[in-house]
Amino acid sequence: MQNSNKRAFEIINSKTKIYLVIIAILLVVICCYEIAFIMPAVILYGLICFYALWTSNKRKSEISEHIQELTIGVDSAAKNTLINSPFPLIIVETDGNIIYKSSKFVSEFENVDIENVLNELMQETKIEIEERMADNDGNRTKDRTIQREQIIDNKNYKIIGEYVKSKNNERKKQTEYMLLLYFIDNTEYVKAVKKYNDAQICMGIIMIDNYEEMMQRIQTEDRPGVIAKIEKSIYDWAIESNGVVIKSDRDTFVYVFEQRYLEKIKENKFQILDEIKEIKLEGGLQITLSISISNEGATEYEKYKSALSGMDIVLGRGGDQAVIRENEKYLFFGGRAQEVEKRTKVKARTVAHALEELMIEAKDVMIMGHTNADIDSMGSSLGVYRIAKSLGKEVNIVNETNGLTINTFMDAIKKEEEEDIFIDKQEALSKISSDTLLIVVDTHKRSYVEVPELLERTNKIVVIDHHRRSTDYIDNATLTFQEVYASSAAELVTELLQYVETPISLKTIEVEGLYAGIMMDTKNFTFKTGVRTFEAAAFLRKCGVDIIKVKKWFQSDLESYNTISDIVKEAEVIRDTIAISIYEEDDKDASLICAKAADELLTISDITASFVIGTIGNKVCISGRSIGDINVQVILEKLGGGGHITLAGAQVEGKTKQEVKQELIKKIDEYFEELGN
Repeated sequence: MQNSNKRAFEIINSKTKIYLVIIAILLVVICCYEIAFIMPAVILYGLICFYALWTSNKRKSEISEHIQELTIGVDSAAKNTLINSPFPLIIVETDGNIIYKSSKFVSEFENVDIENVLNELMQETKIEIEERMADNDGNRTKDRTIQREQIIDNKNYKIIGEYVKSKNNERKKQTEYMLLLYFIDNTEYVKAVKKYNDAQICMGIIMIDNYEEMMQRIQTEDRPGVIAKIEKSIYDWAIESNGVVIKSDRDTFVYVFEQRYLEKIKENKFQILDEIKEIKLEGGLQITLSISISNEGATEYEKYKSALSGMDIVLGRGGDQAVIRENEKYLFFGGRAQEVEKRTKVKARTVAHALEELMIEAKDVMIMGHTNADIDSMGSSLGVYRIAKSLGKEVNIVNETNGLTINTFMDAIKKEEEEDIFIDKQEALSKISSDTLLIVVDTHKRSYVEVPELLERTNKIVVIDHHRRSTDYIDNATLTFQEVYASSAAELVTELLQYVETPISLKTIEVEGLYAGIMMDTKNFTFKTGVRTFEAAAFLRKCGVDIIKVKKWFQSDLESYNTISDIVKEAEVIRDTIAISIYEEDDKDASLICAKAADELLTISDITASFVIGTIGNKVCISGRSIGDINVQVILEKLGGGGHITLAGAQVEGKTKQEVKQELIKKIDEYFEELGN
């Protein structure tokens, strides 16, 4: 009875309980003054409690009925939503078991093999769900939504929904999930977006590479005719993409067209580059174009500026090619022709004076080459060192890595120089300041310099290089002297030495270092030599270079010679004229051995290009060489490398030497396919 009363009292809500307590207190007070009221008070209080209990039960019953009616209504609404959904809807498990399909789903996909689509979708979705669960260490994740884009029967569908755990498949020891998915037809939206994107403007710049030289070598009366042929070829090519070409300078055109034609231009691989070369000129002069196109930028002006940046890269790579800047990447076309020397002494003189001014203004000077320094890098560093020293500047050469190629040379430097001119990475980082002039020689790639961190410590940077420009170039240099027509960085520095106003007295080791740099990159004045190359060599010869001593630096010891011979012996010849070999040993001097072996392979009859693969630490290196018929730079650029038409290299991570070899063969095949097209 007591428990029953207690349960009854619990049913009454808290407000009523308070009122009952107050009434009880008042009745007790009244009874204290008048004893006769005790019995009536007890009866009255009992009636009040009975009424409170009755009204509370009635209210709860009404609320319960209302909730039940509401629940039935919600369930009915949910069922009606599932049955009459305006979008195709399906409830399916990740094992492919279909639980429910809406009538809209059945009618939408009645002529489609939807089961195969669902099976593929479930496989992908299950992988995604399991990855989410793994990322949350098996705990439930708050985000249980699924979103997919799927093409079904030539329509674009956006698939959205949620998943819940369905069951455990004991036989397969897997967890299955149930998904409720809506299929929303997004076709018109996708078409509208494509139409909008296709109508966006692309900006291009077209430049005649050798305009000045062409005008000088053509007879005055023939010039209008030649220019007319060039312009007609350019205009005809632009018409194919409904583009507009505006001549902005004697040798420069601005090219505007819609995005929809960009894919077609890619497919045709800029055939204008080859068409323009077919224009015949006296003396065998060949006309070439450089083209830069960009669709990056919020405005047409920003796209034009982006195209200008692309043109700098094209010209830095030697011209006769095209580049497309898209999705923050550069896509190159052409560039197979041998570079023709186009440098002028005026530019060398201007750069020399500018370099001198920068050195004078700087607090101190720091010189840095590329990793695994070679004689060209070190020789050109010595030349720049002597300019700074002649100006009375504190100057050091940053040297962190050495190889077999310069061990003897480095020993000779340390013997002849009166002070230690080299510093390592730690000392360089501690000495550099915002007032330091940092000069980078024989490379322009941020990732290839000796100490990349130095590039972030100062804004006063000078780049002196002769390689074709890559996309990873130092873009914040104050002064850039990058001439792809030069044989070597040593040749460029030798020219600067001749034009600085301050009197320069080169030491013997510095002269020999510069001469050795030219010798190395030209393979004893055989490849990539121009008139200016021999002029630079003649200047160094006047300075007293000992050619015999320099030649001894390039001699291989017997062990290295035998190693190179073994590599040559194991070479495989593909496409009748291309030799590929692998250096199997793990050697810290593998890059040098591979380079020498690639050079040696070119001495074999009928071999026009050679590639030697080796290992440097955890990277696979490739040395490529050519006599000029095959552009090894274009081939190795596909593997992340670079260089010149006749000399290039690359480094690949995460693959074995055999895998790199197969990838190299694939890229060679691609090169010849592009050449054929």
